[in-house]
Amino acid sequence: MDFNVKKLASGAGVFFTRAVQFTEEKLGQAEKTELDSQLESLLARGDTTKNWTERIFRQTEILLQPNPIDQTGARIEEFLYEKLDKKVPSRITNGEILGHYMHEAARDFGAGGPYGSTLIKVGECQKRLGGAEREFLQTATLTFLTPLRNFLEGDWRTISRERRLLENRRLDLDACKARLKKAKAAEAKAAAEHELRVAQVEFDRQKEVTRLLLEGISSTHVNHLRCLHEFVEAQTIYYAQCHRYMQDLQKELGRFPNMFAGNPSVSLGASVTPPSVEDSPGATVDMLKLEDVRAPAAGTRKAKVLYDYDAADTSELSLLADELITVYTVPGMDPDWLMGEKGNQKGKVPVTYLELLS
Repeated sequence: MDFNVKKLASGAGVFFTRAVQFTEEKLGQAEKTELDSQLESLLARGDTTKNWTERIFRQTEILLQPNPIDQTGARIEEFLYEKLDKKVPSRITNGEILGHYMHEAARDFGAGGPYGSTLIKVGECQKRLGGAEREFLQTATLTFLTPLRNFLEGDWRTISRERRLLENRRLDLDACKARLKKAKAAEAKAAAEHELRVAQVEFDRQKEVTRLLLEGISSTHVNHLRCLHEFVEAQTIYYAQCHRYMQDLQKELGRFPNMFAGNPSVSLGASVTPPSVEDSPGATVDMLKLEDVRAPAAGTRKAKVLYDYDAADTSELSLLADELITVYTVPGMDPDWLMGEKGNQKGKVPVTYLELLS
């Protein structure tokens, strides 16, 4: 017990002495052994690597998991599964939850109706988007976030520990130099010189250890560069999947019954005779709304394209957003489609992709 107390007291004394010496150096009251320029450059490079890696890591975490509460819960869950040596289970995404809700709503509204059937189609797309997001999150975490975290929590902690030890060795070396200057008697000088030689050897050894670790930062940059390429590739695949799913959904909705399909009298291309105000109060407002989406029974009409559309076959016409085309009805055509013309091209176009102009 006495030995532990003495050791603790000795450690506290050394810490206090180093603190005083460090303060005197800052105030210019004590000499300081300077590191060589190469090592100083390596130290600065290491600090820059650590600081930017930490910022990029934190911001990528926010990108992949925007909710801070979810981030905390996810880290705790990952920690527990790592301790149990088990794989972290996949988490359901918000898109998948939305898709599930749409399916449930369609069941209550009636899956056979226009609204219910459209909810099912959109819900299926949301589930696919959610699944793609889940795969992207898993890949990005494994190939990008994890290596950055491993550097910060592994290699950099080792470097930081050795740097602190180097600073302590430097302080010890400078303290020995100061004692040698103050020594007057020959015996005291001899003892101080011996302490200085030992301190110099320990400082030089620690300096080389720190230098080797800092030189390894170059390998860290190469590894992080590879991880960055994999992260970009994962993002490219993810966004390409999302774009493809949304394009497929647009095409499918273009062929799907719209909200007016249940009422033949409201179909595009059909002639609607609005009831008189006396017969149905408020009917005038409803008919004005219908006029905005109803093509005339005869003749042609200009239309503005709202979204890009790729023709599924030769009977259809491909469209580009914001271009103007001429549309008209053909007897017997599905009310959700119009015949479109632009230049020498002609083909069927989905009404949902158009804004009919007067």
